[in-house]
Amino acid sequence: MAQTLGSDPLPSWNEGTNKQTIINFVETVSDPNNSNYIVPELRIATFDNDGTLWAEKPMYFQAAFTLSRIKALAPNFPEWQDEQPFKAVLENDQQYLENLTVNELLEMVMITHAGMSQTDFEQEAREFLETAKHPRFNQLYKQVIYQPMLELLAYLQKNEFKTYICSAGGLDFMRIFAEEVYKITPENVIGSSIVKKYEIISNHSQFIRQPQLIEPMNDQAGKPVNIERFIGKKPIIAVGNSNGDIEMMQYTVINHQPSLALLLHHDDEIREYRYTKGTEKALKLAKEYNWKIISMKEDFKQVFPFPSN
Repeated sequence: MAQTLGSDPLPSWNEGTNKQTIINFVETVSDPNNSNYIVPELRIATFDNDGTLWAEKPMYFQAAFTLSRIKALAPNFPEWQDEQPFKAVLENDQQYLENLTVNELLEMVMITHAGMSQTDFEQEAREFLETAKHPRFNQLYKQVIYQPMLELLAYLQKNEFKTYICSAGGLDFMRIFAEEVYKITPENVIGSSIVKKYEIISNHSQFIRQPQLIEPMNDQAGKPVNIERFIGKKPIIAVGNSNGDIEMMQYTVINHQPSLALLLHHDDEIREYRYTKGTEKALKLAKEYNWKIISMKEDFKQVFPFPSN
């Protein structure tokens, strides 16, 4: 039977259809006496990260991590003065930076961190996550996470779900904080990744990052491909927030019952942000596929672990 965390497993969710749908689903698949019972090893839930587990505005947090290195390396790359997205970074063009695409972000990450050892990259990422703060909320980036989603993860983990991150963001960057913040271990993180070269120097082994993306990039149709590659089983829950999550959510629900897909809608400009750009297609498909649209404004009693209004 489903186990709850105290009397209410989702205390930061407002009472309503979506909250009850989640609880009913977990209780159903966890009840061995129910015809829709799912054994624990098949209870798989995949979550997008940016905009689903933590905020993605005013820019992807990994982009903020990359900006300082671009500025430091700029004297060695004069062509960046005229090339986007590097030009926007050097000119502090906030309008451009707030609309960075995932491809542009990965391009910057590959170029600025190519040739580094994996150890040095991880050290830089840790220092960023321990010091850098969100420009609006004045909290560490790793603290600008959605309290209701933390509760959902904990509720699923308590009920023997295997929880995974499946994000277009950089695999190595997400692994730095996923276990601390989400209780998701490194091997359960699926993300976009770059090629690495293995070397032994002076009896020390290391990986050197190369300026090449491992295909497919973990976005859109690449998500189900990589879920199959790294998990080998279909999720029964998928949670996303954008057009980049459509294929993951389709993969989860098509010809697969019981299943549940949740689409987080950013419609709360007071406590977070209001936007639909990059989510238009997903919002339309939600009705066709019976995905549950989670309204941040209506479904979230509390948005962040800290006060945001």
